[in-house]
Amino acid sequence: MAHHEFSCPITEAQARALRVNDTVTLEGTLFGIRDATQIHMFDRGRRTRFDLKGHAVIHTAPNVRKVAASASAPSGYEPVCIGTTTSDRMERFTRPLMEQNGVRLVIGKGGLREGSAAAFRDLGGAYLAIVGGAAALETTWVEAIEDVDLDDLNPESLWKFRVHGFGPLVVAMDSHGGSLYAQVNRDSRSRRAAALASLGVKSQ
Repeated sequence: MAHHEFSCPITEAQARALRVNDTVTLEGTLFGIRDATQIHMFDRGRRTRFDLKGHAVIHTAPNVRKVAASASAPSGYEPVCIGTTTSDRMERFTRPLMEQNGVRLVIGKGGLREGSAAAFRDLGGAYLAIVGGAAALETTWVEAIEDVDLDDLNPESLWKFRVHGFGPLVVAMDSHGGSLYAQVNRDSRSRRAAALASLGVKSQ
């Protein structure tokens, strides 16, 4: 296990250096994205003015407050609560995010599936897991909302956050086929089979 500190954008080589159970802390830019954002980008053909190449995205629809634009709130928004949402329903967007926009890292909770694992392997990326229910802590890692695009979708806009010490996050899926979720599934099935066997029940 190793710890990595990244200021995005990162290279494919940096993404491929990550291994399951490593940890990552992010500095600088992090983009917030969610279901509606990606439906509009990939199903409805909308483009963003942001350059996501080499960057990390986090699955979120943040609670924000509209304020007068200032040095501390350049977008006219300030963060109230930046929580992470479940990633699984956004599974089908991992590959287009990487192929069309150059995203390298996806942050969320609950994990992703085989299609995403294949995209990470083919294109060089990783999934970074964050503990559910940690929104209050996450918000302290967000220094400012620097910019926002596709804001008619608010709160599922495309957010550009400035972060400091965002993490540590756990590498839960890597570009080498490693997956904490697959490992937990295998271990759980093995324990279930052992428990049933001890009771004289044949597992299927």
